[in-house]
Amino acid sequence: MEYLLLKHKKKNKSFLIRDTSKDFHSHYGVITKEQLQEAKPGQIISTQTGKEFLVEEPTFPELFKKIKRRAQMIPVKDYSAILANTMVGKSSVCLDAGTGSGALACFLARFVKKVTTYDIREDHQSVAKKNAEFLGLKNVTFKQADIFSPDKVKQEDIDLFTLDVTTPWDAIETAEKVLKRGGYLVSYSPNLTQIARMANALEDKEGFEIIKVEELIEREWDVKGDRILRPKMRDIAHSGFLIFAKKIL
Repeated sequence: MEYLLLKHKKKNKSFLIRDTSKDFHSHYGVITKEQLQEAKPGQIISTQTGKEFLVEEPTFPELFKKIKRRAQMIPVKDYSAILANTMVGKSSVCLDAGTGSGALACFLARFVKKVTTYDIREDHQSVAKKNAEFLGLKNVTFKQADIFSPDKVKQEDIDLFTLDVTTPWDAIETAEKVLKRGGYLVSYSPNLTQIARMANALEDKEGFEIIKVEELIEREWDVKGDRILRPKMRDIAHSGFLIFAKKIL
């Protein structure tokens, strides 16, 4: 299915059209299904009230913002840090645990060869599968199994193993099994108690080297013409901590 993005010409507002077989209704008015089906990127179409919208083909980031959410998602700023610090790419194979809504698995799948993601909850996996389909991703495999049981995880020679689980230290034995030498283990936790316990557990393992622990702060700024520049009222301050480790043995 092809999606359309309608952007209001004057307001900072956009709408994603997932189904062009139905009329689009908003407080700006109605755009008919006939208009939507005939619309082309770059074209201007209007509601019956005269409100104008620019038609665009949505990019991956714009689609990504529209995925369905169940569990709390890791912010994109932290996904970017994972890519920057591990440098995984088109030949890399990744393992993800704590699927949730599938956001991290889908983000990684955009850049790597293959992602396998594990979660014990069927409802999470169901939402994540729909999100991968919505984004048009074919290189994500979903497994409903316990990541803390190494015998239930069949993947090997993995370049990157990401964890978004409550007790990541319980998955270190699995990480030892699945990661290739030189592969990265990255764990995300919202509080310092978790990250400290994870660091202590990794230090007890001779086969892992802790690269770093980091917290990323993101602040957006308003820039409009000759107005005074100022930070936006809402920014993403603390979201969580990332610990990066490399398998060395």
